[in-house]
Amino acid sequence: MADLINLRQARKAKARAEKDKAAQANRTLHGTPKALRKLSEARAEKADRHLSGHKLEKDADNNRSVPERESDQK
Repeated sequence: MADLINLRQARKAKARAEKDKAAQANRTLHGTPKALRKLSEARAEKADRHLSGHKLEKDADNNRSVPERESDQK
């Protein structure tokens, strides 16, 4: 014979589990110290600058890819 369950209790237990999961995500997101957040932002910005410095642009005269120069961007 199947086990009987109280649907009200099961529904409340499921809601509690979902709230706990959301709380854990918020603790992870908002519990990071400011110094670590700034460090990760600085690393991401540096990586973005590094990648954009290696992009190629098409040369209109002969359709060759040529590296961008910082003097061209200013």
